[in-house]
Amino acid sequence: MKVLLFLGCLLLLVSAYSISKTHEAKTHTNSITENAMVKSFYEFSMIDLEGKEVDFSSFKGKKIMVVNVASKCGYTPQYEALQKLYSENSDKLVILGFPANNFGGQEPGSNEEIKSFCSENYGVTFPMFEKVSVKGFDKHPIFRWLTDAAMNGWNNEEPSWNFCKYMIDEKGELIKYFPSKVDPLDQEIIDIINA
Repeated sequence: MKVLLFLGCLLLLVSAYSISKTHEAKTHTNSITENAMVKSFYEFSMIDLEGKEVDFSSFKGKKIMVVNVASKCGYTPQYEALQKLYSENSDKLVILGFPANNFGGQEPGSNEEIKSFCSENYGVTFPMFEKVSVKGFDKHPIFRWLTDAAMNGWNNEEPSWNFCKYMIDEKGELIKYFPSKVDPLDQEIIDIINA
């Protein structure tokens, strides 16, 4: 009888603990979701390849293209088109490059090596940021925002490879996703910039 009573009490304690933890987890998740939903693109800031913090609110009033980039990818020559697009439209467009090593280990370099590679090979002058993760458990918050409809309003599409492109309008709203194969000088991208 004492054994049954003991087991019954133990079962009640385990159930109470489980219910408490489930409620705690739901509360934490709801808090994260609520905070994420109100966060604007302009609330982010990041460290660039120069080691300086860049406040994204400084890009207000321009179209923004966010690109996950890599130095040893078949799409790496897109740096040339990205630089051309930026040079020709810098009055109304900013391109933000985010080096990432998520796909095939194609960005193994340090931030300094990435900076040198981009400058020497493609003359990149658009803002480039510290190397980040663009998918998986360690995905950077900016890519969480870009790839979670609860945060950005509509898109759940993660980068499928290097050189995926996310277009953001002058109000900081995500308006379009382009996969890697879409050339930065594609007419649809030009039309969005000029709209």
